[in-house]
Amino acid sequence: MAALKVTFVQQDGVEKTIEGLEPGQSLMEVGRNNGVDGILGDCGGSCACATCHVYIEPEWQAAVGAPDEVETATLDMAGDVLKPNSRLCCQIALRPELDGLRMRVAPGM
Repeated sequence: MAALKVTFVQQDGVEKTIEGLEPGQSLMEVGRNNGVDGILGDCGGSCACATCHVYIEPEWQAAVGAPDEVETATLDMAGDVLKPNSRLCCQIALRPELDGLRMRVAPGM
């Protein structure tokens, strides 16, 4: 299987593209393991803290999908920076159809 890549656009506008990724990792793990500013993952990926909040670029929203009820409730903690394209990247597993995904790191709470 071909290696995958994703791009995080950090709050300062710097794009961080990470290549050579294998399916199955959460995007939070990818961001945290590669030093993406603003991807903290304080809860370790258990969908409890919203410290891995990202905005999915519009052209990728259908492929990524919508958050479930638990994720939506956790995203509510990010109230003033919540947008329709908000997701917690701990809840998005890397898969082949997400190769090339672009997302923006949301401002911290």
